[in-house]
Formats: sequence, structure tokens, C-alpha cells
Amino acid sequence: QVQLVESGGGLVQAGGSLRLSCVASGRTFSSYFMGWFRQAPGKEREFAAALNWSGSRTYYADSVQDRFTISRDNAKNTVYLQMNSLKPEDTAVYYCAASQRSGSSWYAKELGYDYWGQGTQVTVSS
Repeated sequence: QVQLVESGGGLVQAGGSLRLSCVASGRTFSSYFMGWFRQAPGKEREFAAALNWSGSRTYYADSVQDRFTISRDNAKNTVYLQMNSLKPEDTAVYYCAASQRSGSSWYAKELGYDYWGQGTQVTVSS
């Protein structure tokens, strides 16, 4: 069982930056594929970014490409989401997720992930 705890959300003006963190329990964090999803008010949860166990391969939604950067520190059991040039449409609850699956074809799908955090609110004002 893996527990994920997100932090770093908050209120920021458009054009600003935030860094989200997700700390995982357990000693096998380095074997997990990790992802960030987000859910805006009244909308379905959507994929934002993901990376493989080593961090050597990263994946981004078109809407965040070139603005967001996902990374991980396996020694600290932590995955990060650096968010720059934030827009009001980035306002959402951001969720961290972990997967034990092999391959990566499923990385943008919620069903591909086995564990989820409780979420952290990001609000971008215009």
C-alpha cells in the first residue's frame, strides 16, 4: 500500500509560479510510475504530467507543455510539479498518482494508476 500526500498549492496571480510536491510512503517509491492529474470545478479530472521510475521519460498534456515540469527525487520519495506562467484556466485541484504497471501507453488514463493522493488546491487569479 502506498500513501501519497500532496502539498504546495495556493493562490497565485496569472503569470506566477507554484511548485507542488507529493511525498509517498513505502520503500518501493523508485519503482512507481508517477503522474499528476487535475480537476477544475464542474469538469472531469484530466491528465497533466507523468514520468517513469527513473525520471528519464516525461509526458505532458498539450495544455501544460512548456509551462509545467515534472520531476522526482527517489531518495526523498517525492515527485514535483513545477508550474510556471500560470493561467486562470490552470485553477483546479491537483492530484498525485502512482502506478505499478509496466509500459507507459496508459499514462494519461486515470485507470492506469493504483494510488491517489487527496489533492491540493491551486487557484490562479486574473
